[in-house]
Amino acid sequence: MSAESDEIRWVPVREVGEVRMGKQLSPASSQADGMHGPYLRVANVLDGRISYADVKTMSFTPLERHKYNLLPGDILLNEGQSLELVGRSSIYDGPPDRYFFQNTLIRFRCGPEVLPAYAREVFRAWVNDGTFASIAKKTTSIAHLGGDRFARLSFPLVSMSRQRRIIEILDAVTDSERITEEEISKLRATRQAAIDGQISASGRSISLSGYTLGIQSGWSPACNQRPPGPSEWGVVRVSAVTQGIFRPEESKRLPDSLDPRENLEIHPGDLLMARANGAKSLVGVTALVGETRRKLMLSDKTFRIIPSPSCSGAEFLHVLLGASIVRAQIDSLLSGSTGQANISQAAVMSLRVPKFELLQQAGFVALSVNYAELIKSRMDGLRKLRQVGDGIISEFLTTRVPG
Repeated sequence: MSAESDEIRWVPVREVGEVRMGKQLSPASSQADGMHGPYLRVANVLDGRISYADVKTMSFTPLERHKYNLLPGDILLNEGQSLELVGRSSIYDGPPDRYFFQNTLIRFRCGPEVLPAYAREVFRAWVNDGTFASIAKKTTSIAHLGGDRFARLSFPLVSMSRQRRIIEILDAVTDSERITEEEISKLRATRQAAIDGQISASGRSISLSGYTLGIQSGWSPACNQRPPGPSEWGVVRVSAVTQGIFRPEESKRLPDSLDPRENLEIHPGDLLMARANGAKSLVGVTALVGETRRKLMLSDKTFRIIPSPSCSGAEFLHVLLGASIVRAQIDSLLSGSTGQANISQAAVMSLRVPKFELLQQAGFVALSVNYAELIKSRMDGLRKLRQVGDGIISEFLTTRVPG
């Protein structure tokens, strides 16, 4: 391909770079004396970022050190993950030959025709459009990408000059995203301070159960990964709630072989809470449902909190449960193991919250809504920016030939 050509060639991943699985952890490798080295695993490789905060070590022979070393620009992909996250990747930015990698990761080392930043964007698009999920093999709750299956995928190879132009545009979009995210963070901090100030002025408290009629949990059958069509039933993912704003598009299609549970259908005005999540800070986050499509059901990782009309409303409880004093209680009540934190219905109902009369609640909600509208406007802008970034790469993938 000439340096100035805008032609797209579809070539196997293995032909544009080196694909290698990491070293398998074993009792012998973890306990052997001698040449121990730090290795990265799935927990270290996030979306676009590598965390070096919790790095473990195992033994590597001189030959293995050469085989499993990491160089700046190497791309690490999650080989074993939940189906929607399999293939999650980041570019290694540490010192050369300082870290190694475990077999829960795949290392892609770019050849001379590919820029790491461009390859990483292609891989990110393959997570988002389900390409990786479509080739993964699922065992129990873990999906495996597979080094050979990954290596056979067709890669959209364009000239280096075009790759650079694409990355320049994406970098500009990323800069705009960062500025918008900073604005959202400042608005949230200001809103939180205002809410906490109102709460500190209240001298009385009751349990959350005093404001509610009860709490309802959902159902998580084995679903298709794609979202449901307009006339199809679906089950929301926990990610539909954890941003603090209800996102109905974060849902999975209910198979035709299963009957929907209509009592679990989500309606406008519902107050939902994340019951479980891999990130502790997201457990207990609530979202108020606005306008939404029909035929979406609660999952078993979400609760529906039912206010008592005589003494509270969903908007008020949504604001109240986001207060710092309540968040601290939620953190102390979390349970669970194997990386999944959760909170029980009983623990939620036992939360101690300030006592406000109905008239006081209206003013409390109005204060929060003003900030919430500003935050939502910024988040809508951020979502549009991300759609622009995704679209730049997606245009290359819409004509992808089978790999």
